[in-house]
Amino acid sequence: MAENETYNPWTVVNVVFRHLAEQGLHPEFGDGGHPGEPAAALLRALGITPAPEGDSRLWQENQDKLAELRRTMLGDE
Repeated sequence: MAENETYNPWTVVNVVFRHLAEQGLHPEFGDGGHPGEPAAALLRALGITPAPEGDSRLWQENQDKLAELRRTMLGDE
C-alpha cells in the first residue's frame, strides 16, 4: 500500500462486513447512529487513511454552510 493512498471507508467496511457475515457473524457499528466514524476508526485500526470525500457528513456540513451564507448574504429562505 502506498504511503498516502486513501480508500472510501464504505468499500473497505463492505469487504470486512461481507467476510464476517460469511463466517456466520452479524457485525454492527455504533449504537444505531451514523456509522461513519466507527467505520473510519476501523480503517485507521487497519492502517488505512479514510478518504474525506466518502464522508456524507462532510458534504452535508458544506451544504448547510452554503445555505447559511445564502440566507445571510442574499436573504434567501
